[in-house]
Amino acid sequence: MAAGAAIMRARARSTKRPALLAQLVRTVRQRQLFLPGQHVLVAVSGGPDSVALLSLLHRLTRSWQLSLTVAHCNYGLRGVESEDDESFVKSLCLERQLPLVIHRPILIKRRRRSSLQETARNARYDFLKQLAQKVSADRIAVGHTANDQAETVLMWLLRGAGMSGLAGMPYTREDTIVRPLLTATREEVVAYLESEGLTYRCDSSNEKSIYHRNRIRKELLPVMSRLAPAAVQVLQRQADLLRDEEEYLECLTNDVLKRLVSHEVKDVQRFDRRAFIELPVALQRRLVRTISRTYDGEGRASSLSAVESVRRVILKGRHESWLSLKQASVTLHLGEVRFSPGVGVGRSHQIDVEREKGEVCAVQVPSTVYWDRTNQHVQVQLMTRRAVETLTGSVTSGLAVFDADRFTERLVIRAWQVGDRFFPQGMQGKSKKLQDFFTDRKVSRHNRGNVPLLVAPEGILWVMGMRQDERFVVRGETTRCLVVSVRDCAPE
Repeated sequence: MAAGAAIMRARARSTKRPALLAQLVRTVRQRQLFLPGQHVLVAVSGGPDSVALLSLLHRLTRSWQLSLTVAHCNYGLRGVESEDDESFVKSLCLERQLPLVIHRPILIKRRRRSSLQETARNARYDFLKQLAQKVSADRIAVGHTANDQAETVLMWLLRGAGMSGLAGMPYTREDTIVRPLLTATREEVVAYLESEGLTYRCDSSNEKSIYHRNRIRKELLPVMSRLAPAAVQVLQRQADLLRDEEEYLECLTNDVLKRLVSHEVKDVQRFDRRAFIELPVALQRRLVRTISRTYDGEGRASSLSAVESVRRVILKGRHESWLSLKQASVTLHLGEVRFSPGVGVGRSHQIDVEREKGEVCAVQVPSTVYWDRTNQHVQVQLMTRRAVETLTGSVTSGLAVFDADRFTERLVIRAWQVGDRFFPQGMQGKSKKLQDFFTDRKVSRHNRGNVPLLVAPEGILWVMGMRQDERFVVRGETTRCLVVSVRDCAPE
């Protein structure tokens, strides 16, 4: 009698549609994650989330006519435990007669500050995308849950992220990677596994408090859940709302980008300063972030502080202002904002305005630049040696002539910085700290920051109105001259 009842319960369990399966199907349909008849590559680590995902998708293979391929990454970071995970996934696929591809990546950090977890994640996604192409899979399914989403939102919140970060993980990434379990909590996943009698592996690294995400999972979320039992679901729904708004604002940004920004050769992008100022502040930030992202090799956006530095340069509207970011250089010229690729780390003429808190003006040849600290215009032009010799009047403190073949561009005008050194003309090739030069000339500490310096990649050309650098003066063999003149005038 008891045996018969057990059989009946087992049959009922096998015929009844699990609640988690219904939830997954609803998410897939609402978010259009994949379609019947498609080939899905399933990433399976052996943990509870990925095992549940594989089980649920396997249930759909007949009714949805799905083709499944399983992928497993063995990083070998946990020794025997990693090998046991691989063996577990092999058994899982063997029971269901599913094809399995195992990958053992060699982890190489892409960036100096990247963590081991980030490196492993990048390697996993690279492998999954390559494998999807190889096996002609339409989608890549990963097992992120609402708990993962809640942890992600809190992690970005603590970093001070904007809406994009607080929107968490999207249901679809890069049009291929999908997250069908993103609305399901980990408790719902474990309940499903227990009801189906499915075992899974536990990753010991998830217990280590050295990882920021683990501390959020084990310390912060439990406290929040005691204050608000539905904290995970609330954070997951909040991410959904912000994701929808983020996508709408992204569409607005793209429309503004198409309307205002022109693209030129050598990856130069331009837009009108006045049109930028008329935009709402939120769109100003998004436009700057979107443009700067195009100059980053990995598509990363600039930090908020970098974006705000660009906005300050644009809003101040000082002619020929120049700002150097990690990704790009930004120049303001004749009411037009110009983005161009950065000149590279370690170049002597790359001045980080955000760090130095000083004004930097890019100098094109020929051009006239306004230096507001001394209320002066600086005119720069190229002339032949013969043309220079015909200049009327003697050379004054407001005029300097240089051998144009002894330095390279890009030229800038900037204030002095600690450590600046040059070779003052008349000192027989000896160098001198600019700070000592100012002391000898009795320039007060208060006024030193106002004195404009004309600087090339090779060094300081001219302490304007005071002394040229010996290395760049005109000599007997000079044929091309850079003529620089300084005159007082009212600001524009």
